[in-house]
Amino acid sequence: MTPFQEKVYYYCKKVPKGKVTSYKEIAKAMKTKAYRAVGTALNKNPYAPKVPCHRVINHDGSLGGFATGLKNKIKMLKDERVIITNGKIDRKYFFRFKQINTF
Repeated sequence: MTPFQEKVYYYCKKVPKGKVTSYKEIAKAMKTKAYRAVGTALNKNPYAPKVPCHRVINHDGSLGGFATGLKNKIKMLKDERVIITNGKIDRKYFFRFKQINTF
């Protein structure tokens, strides 16, 4: 496990149930522009579901990928009462990291 991956999991774990964040938002919280590396780290998440990587989506509100399949990601988000319309999640569900202490 790399220090970068540990930081990604730290921030991902902070996203509350019923909220989502983006790969870009996690990267910004980490003071990097490595959005794709955030996605790669989450794809290898050994702590799921304790580290809820299903709550991380694309910055434009689209769902992005998921290691166990998009259908599973959709189900998990719907179970948390996150509404998905036309393949996107409304910004009202977005969680911003300026609300928490940094790593």
